[in-house]
Amino acid sequence: MQVQKPNVAGMFYPDDPYTLKREINHFLGQATGAANGRIKAVIAPHAGYIYSGPVAANAYHALEAIVPDVRRVVLLAPSHRYAFPGVATTRVDAFETPLGTVPVDKRAVDAIVDLPQVEIVDQAFVGEHALEVHLPFLETVLNDFGIVPLIVGDAAPRQVADVLDRLWGGDETLIVVSSDLSHYLDYETARARDELTAEHIEHLEAERIRGEDACGARPVNGLLLAAREHGLKANVLDLRNSGDTAGDKDRVVGYGAFAFTEK
Repeated sequence: MQVQKPNVAGMFYPDDPYTLKREINHFLGQATGAANGRIKAVIAPHAGYIYSGPVAANAYHALEAIVPDVRRVVLLAPSHRYAFPGVATTRVDAFETPLGTVPVDKRAVDAIVDLPQVEIVDQAFVGEHALEVHLPFLETVLNDFGIVPLIVGDAAPRQVADVLDRLWGGDETLIVVSSDLSHYLDYETARARDELTAEHIEHLEAERIRGEDACGARPVNGLLLAAREHGLKANVLDLRNSGDTAGDKDRVVGYGAFAFTEK
């Protein structure tokens, strides 16, 4: 059995299971995120928990109503360390976190590897944090589930949307896109930039999100295109930045939590 070991446990989030669980439950206890309608997808940030955890918790708190049904999470994250075209997945059997082991839905992986934009690229997962930091939240909120791990490289919205179409499924499938928003602007400039990005997301404008707006622009744009085609509605659950959570206001990173509901 091939298991992907954690890359950033003890750095982005606690590596002690008790401390990690307590921290996540604290964030969830403070969260008020809720959406009108049945959630099919969320966007949540991927920074260190001290910075983005309170915002991510609003996306995960909103999942409460669908928890009994979800058995598969299609998890898309941008690549921060390795450049490649298309969408990468992996042949590992599971991802390990301090809270346990999350199995990979191998049948779902097999269902997409014939797409020309999808490849097995294990190197894309080496050192990458953007997918990993969501796993402890998912382990805390959901019950028995597997993941379809996807790192998105240089891919067009259509390429990402086609992967999502193949995996769309029914009530058993949840889509999670990992992305922070603006990077290293002053507080007020970041707020204005992130509010505009949130408007684009609300209107499902897949053509308007750029790399400077969101580090996960490529998976976000793919989700927006798919959401538009599947008739989903976007809801803003939370919009803050590191100046609001745990950092100074001179140079901040923006975070947003968004839910996409079926009409």
